[in-house]
Amino acid sequence: MKVLLVLPVLVPLTTAALSLLSFRRAGRQRALSLVGSVLQLAVGIALLRAVHRGGIQSTQLGGWPAPYGITFVVDLFSALMVLLSGIIAVVTSLYSLSDIDRERRAHGFYLLMHVLLMGTNGVFVTGDLFDLYVWFEVTLIASFVLLVLGNERPQMQGAIKYVAMNLISSALFLTGLGILYGSVHALNMADLSLKLPSLAPPIRFTLAMIFLVAFGIKAAVFPLFFWLPDSYHTPPVTVTALFAGLLTKVGVYALVRIFTLVFVGDAEATHALLLGIAAFTMAVGVLGAVSHREVRRILAFHSVSQVGYMVMGLGLFTWSSLSGTIFFVLHHAIIKSNLFLISGIMQSGGKDVRLDLQGGLLARSPGLSACFLVTALSLAGMPPLSGFWAKLILVRSGLEVGSRGATAVVATSLAVGLVTLISMTKIWHEAFWKPAPAEADLAPRAGGTRRRALRYAPVVLLTALGFTVGVAPEPLLDVVQRAAAQLADPTHYVRAVLGEGRP
Repeated sequence: MKVLLVLPVLVPLTTAALSLLSFRRAGRQRALSLVGSVLQLAVGIALLRAVHRGGIQSTQLGGWPAPYGITFVVDLFSALMVLLSGIIAVVTSLYSLSDIDRERRAHGFYLLMHVLLMGTNGVFVTGDLFDLYVWFEVTLIASFVLLVLGNERPQMQGAIKYVAMNLISSALFLTGLGILYGSVHALNMADLSLKLPSLAPPIRFTLAMIFLVAFGIKAAVFPLFFWLPDSYHTPPVTVTALFAGLLTKVGVYALVRIFTLVFVGDAEATHALLLGIAAFTMAVGVLGAVSHREVRRILAFHSVSQVGYMVMGLGLFTWSSLSGTIFFVLHHAIIKSNLFLISGIMQSGGKDVRLDLQGGLLARSPGLSACFLVTALSLAGMPPLSGFWAKLILVRSGLEVGSRGATAVVATSLAVGLVTLISMTKIWHEAFWKPAPAEADLAPRAGGTRRRALRYAPVVLLTALGFTVGVAPEPLLDVVQRAAAQLADPTHYVRAVLGEGRP
């Protein structure tokens, strides 16, 4: 067994177990969380290097040969997602030191955080659909408890919608698994890629739609997105940043994986549908953002809109568009997590304050203002920031495809980018540029230099990372393009799991 492939799950599991043993020692839990997050980041870096140099890696747990038993398989896309999970873990652990109150720490915040990280990493490295379901459920349980931790009324309202939609997703997922196994007697994704073409086209297409809805709920695509804006603004900012960086990306990852590896026989129909879903997701999300006046609600609706860009690349289904999807996933996780962390510094007591009750942040905090401006412009896709390159790849891919549907979704993406810029400009003007009104709910100054440093450090780190990716995108683009090439030609994935003798 290749131990490195198991570490993305083993490290957060160990951290969670040690946090449970230190349940009544808050200081030790905080230290364990930070150390565990740094170790997870190190594992992500090592895993990416190993896959980049040695190709797709796989291992079998329990001694059963593939396609039986538990399969862990990591290609470049999986490795990039594990690395991303490590980055988000580090910055949210650091921010949590000044954001998570004593009551939430006492009720297991750090334990739940690392269980969530274990679940998301399990999704990224598993090679079996049933195991994917298990990791989804681990993620769902941990994220639901994190949402309600604190027992405030708005949290409960958002959590009910969140868990209801995700239970529907789980039920559909299980239904699809049952039909799939009954039809081809396989759940290993590499094995399914070989066996599914023999299945009758109507059954195959029906299964594809079941999984599209199940994973679409988790990715928050149109019209299954309404749980996200009602959930993301209610918990502490640390939790929201963690969710924004990873939860919807788990759904997008599952969609990309299954529609490039398993359900590829009806690509003309399924990917045309994905293009339409992408266009509506972009448009509805950005319209929701411009209609609201609270920062975290605006950012939550933008999360929906940006998922549309990720699905757009999958719908176009070319090597370059898959590159755009992967690049966009990485860019958005960094940028959107950063924007939510910035919103926590902007607002008083962690509450979502209306924009008309804010103002004067440019004068009071020029450093925070600069971080917000760079990150917001990147979200809108302004050159030369990371969002520009992500959108440029997708737009060029759509124009290269040249079909009527591709042209329509490209036009939608450009219009949505303009409206996103207008929405970010609204936040800049109301919260930063204009003078603070007399009734402004200003960000608290209590907590001293140490608390401010703990909040600003992750924001500065993410801003610097996003800016660096924008001004020097070539190293990441090279890796992303190689990852897209592996997705576009799944034979390498199949051989890595089933052996060199398989096609």
